[in-house]
Amino acid sequence: MAPNSDTPAQNPNKQHTLAKMVRIKGSGLHSGASVTMKLRPAEPNTGIRFRRVDLEGKPEIPADVDLVVDVSRGTTLEKNGVRVATVEHLMAALVGMAIDNAVVELDAEEVPIKDGSAAPFVKALAKVGWEEQDADRQYVDLDSELRYADDERGVELVAMPEDHYAVTCLIDFDSPVLAQQHASLEAIEDFPEHIADARTFCFLHELEALYEANLIRGGDLNNAIVIVDHEVDEAEMDRLRKMFNKKHVKVRRNGILNNKKLRYTNEPARHKLLDVIGDLALAGRPLRGKVIATRPGHAANIAFARLIKARIKEMRHKVEAPIYDPNAEPVFDINEIKSERFGSNDVLADVCQNLRSLFGPRNPNHAIRFDLRLQIGQIGFELCIGFAKA
Repeated sequence: MAPNSDTPAQNPNKQHTLAKMVRIKGSGLHSGASVTMKLRPAEPNTGIRFRRVDLEGKPEIPADVDLVVDVSRGTTLEKNGVRVATVEHLMAALVGMAIDNAVVELDAEEVPIKDGSAAPFVKALAKVGWEEQDADRQYVDLDSELRYADDERGVELVAMPEDHYAVTCLIDFDSPVLAQQHASLEAIEDFPEHIADARTFCFLHELEALYEANLIRGGDLNNAIVIVDHEVDEAEMDRLRKMFNKKHVKVRRNGILNNKKLRYTNEPARHKLLDVIGDLALAGRPLRGKVIATRPGHAANIAFARLIKARIKEMRHKVEAPIYDPNAEPVFDINEIKSERFGSNDVLADVCQNLRSLFGPRNPNHAIRFDLRLQIGQIGFELCIGFAKA
């Protein structure tokens, strides 16, 4: 156990959970509703599960890509009519801190937006620390390239085989204020320091449309970067003041609303990378691979997460071929097999007869069939027992 640890869990081969419960309060980005979120430790192989404690029966929703129902302005899960919205920043924080198992209790539909990044969640997890569990981590290990593309929108996500998880993100909004940017995370262990505090962002024209659609009611100029992509006159500025209930709203020279200072020159690209990590976590297993995301968004991220989950299902049914090493010392050689150590065919027949007497069928219409097979390679006998009609 590592209480008050500022770093992710250190043993990559074992599962981890929180050392104890932690509480986070805030408001939902779109609803504006107050929400209290409690992250609780969970047993091995639980995964991440959301629990709506404000509803009768406290229904649970697994963090599963198959339950994603909306990706318009965040990632929303739904099961049996019960929803949990804006889960991506919390999911990214859990991945970045190597937490495999947790129950997330919410008394409202949305995860709190806080400052628009994953940093508040990372700090809360670091405060309570993590606990190593007696269960092995099950990874997604790629043996070939995995690719999703939307050629019409110029979107592509590719995952290539690698012995660790790394992500590179490239964005291009064809805007004089926010054009091409890229961000890279070479090791997931660096997430808390280099990616977690990158805040969400939107363009001013999107902001006004969202507000008119009765969304972003919990939005604040302190929890999102607003990029001004057109000339703003005094009338529009006055509407923005009323929208956010702020007396002073202005535009910086770099096109950021309300004199906000960026934490990084490429903060938007870093946040898009954060979203990729959070959305791909819904595939259900930690990934070992190099992901390159070009112009990603929640829709593309979720489509790619579904491809990863399909690969997981393939892996479960894949039978690994035995490894044959001709230079290895043989278990037996042909002379031993011919020797008295194994005896003659009469000895083998006696073995079969003894087995029949022990395991003979109770139904007289059936008989046991015995097959003795000689395995060439690492030589040995294989005994197969089956039932057949007499």
